[in-house]
Amino acid sequence: MTDERPVLVATEADDLTADMVITELNRRSVPVARFNPDDIGADLTVSARFGGCPAPVAGQLRTPSRTVALSRVRSVYWRRPVWPSFDHLGPDDARFAAAQTRYGLGGTLYALNGPLWVNHPLRNAAADYKPAQLAVAQRLRLTVPPTLVTNDPDEARAFVGSHDQVIFKTLRWTPYQRDGVPVTGWAAPVTATEIDERVSLVPHLFQAAVDKVADLRVLVVGREVFAVRIESGMLDWRKDYSALSYRVVDLPDRVEKALLAYLDHYGLVSGSFDFAVGKGGDLWWLELNPNGQWGWLEESTGLAMSAAFAELLTQGVAP
Repeated sequence: MTDERPVLVATEADDLTADMVITELNRRSVPVARFNPDDIGADLTVSARFGGCPAPVAGQLRTPSRTVALSRVRSVYWRRPVWPSFDHLGPDDARFAAAQTRYGLGGTLYALNGPLWVNHPLRNAAADYKPAQLAVAQRLRLTVPPTLVTNDPDEARAFVGSHDQVIFKTLRWTPYQRDGVPVTGWAAPVTATEIDERVSLVPHLFQAAVDKVADLRVLVVGREVFAVRIESGMLDWRKDYSALSYRVVDLPDRVEKALLAYLDHYGLVSGSFDFAVGKGGDLWWLELNPNGQWGWLEESTGLAMSAAFAELLTQGVAP
């Protein structure tokens, strides 16, 4: 008997990575309802009932092409949805409308505890704090570079002075413009003389630079592990994708088990991990992106990443 329960895909309008997964779901004849919270209104409506009905949550989500019974959702792929900002409203009304949408639509979806989430947004959020990530990695015996998070300039200068080279990283990526031009906070070297009293305004992350020969991006989907070595010669390989080359590699069994345990710790079923590869082949933990990009790696290596996501969403249960 055909399972007609749909997969919800929440993402922005132009998301090629989500398209790859949806294509794989279509090949499996799995119904898909794609939506973006930013479409709330005529193109996206939600009605949910609580109490006085057999299911804990009853109702439906409607897009221009589908009506989905909330009690029938098989799984949810929470990719890169955009929440509405209601720019056409005044500031107070916009804040009010944005809050009602996030806590109304979002709260209704978060209440669905039957379907598999890849990943549940609240668990993504919990896993997105770099200091907590570093502590979990240390507990799982992954090798973590010496790192300082501080807003004390004296502490920062002392830390920088105690290592051969130190880099600065942002604690959280945020949209940023300088003179109207979008800029990105790449990992960059920092010296003690560059640190001034402005450091005291907010916490900063300083990390001893790894004497690396390459980087490693590891995508885990369910219990499938895809590891790709990235050759770039750059401190931050994200600065120029055209200069990268790739090689599929196998992870040491100890590291693979640690990454699976890492996801279990946060209740995630997928995540993208970054490591630096030292000259002796040792792996240095850098970070987890619980909802990281991977589509370009499938295109570059032929690894069946989108098929792994589609299979997980089709099964609708955590492995």
